Amino acid sequence: MKIWGKIVGGTAGFALGGPIAALLGVMAGHAVDQYVLEGRVSNETAPAAPRDPNDHPGLRQIGFTIGVIALGAKMARVDGEVTHKEVEAFRSFFQVPAGEERNVERFFDLAKRDASGFEPYARQVAALFPDAPEILENVLEGLFDIAKADGQVSAEEAGYLAKVATIFGLSAERFERAKAAALGVVECEPCIILGIDPLASDEEIREAWLRQVRANHPDRLIAQGLPEEAIAVANRKLALINDAYDRLRRQRGLIAA
Repeated sequence: MKIWGKIVGGTAGFALGGPIAALLGVMAGHAVDQYVLEGRVSNETAPAAPRDPNDHPGLRQIGFTIGVIALGAKMARVDGEVTHKEVEAFRSFFQVPAGEERNVERFFDLAKRDASGFEPYARQVAALFPDAPEILENVLEGLFDIAKADGQVSAEEAGYLAKVATIFGLSAERFERAKAAALGVVECEPCIILGIDPLASDEEIREAWLRQVRANHPDRLIAQGLPEEAIAVANRKLALINDAYDRLRRQRGLIAA
């Protein structure tokens, strides 16, 4: 589903509300959500999302797209200057649709002006996906990618990531899995990605792999009507899951090296 016409035109702002509507309004050149833009209602109290996103076709798609751009931009800005490597890491993670590079760049530039105010965006994205924690986990993984792009993850970046994970309502297991998938600096990284104990049996490893594949399969996201950007993120995560499973099987001699 092509949604960029609606995004750039700001046509979903009234239904979405909150900081995403404000960003849409600035991009469209008019106040989509005038109360938020004029400060009459803060981003903290403005409606975060429709009560049921499924009642508003396209809102999840638009909310995901703009919310992830904003969180990615603020992740790059949190420790000071935005570097070229951080911008490239965002582009690699988000996989901007062909022909929409300039539009994404405009939204990114608007959102990166400072590192404050990321919490309302995180809350709004979380509200759009209360039944899909794997999507939020994938977004966090992308933010880890941006954080590591210019070298080591700084204390400011680590704090940002921890706060986003808390707002998303992600468990410690999901946080560590996103971290391992992005950084690859933990003992038995494949075990963390699959969510298993290093001493798990071969059958437990297979069951964990199947469980992760089902949770992150692009077909599941397509059925929820998510945009192509979200599908691209899911494809990337699915590749990591399959790679982790293959590495464990090789380590145990279950398949030829």
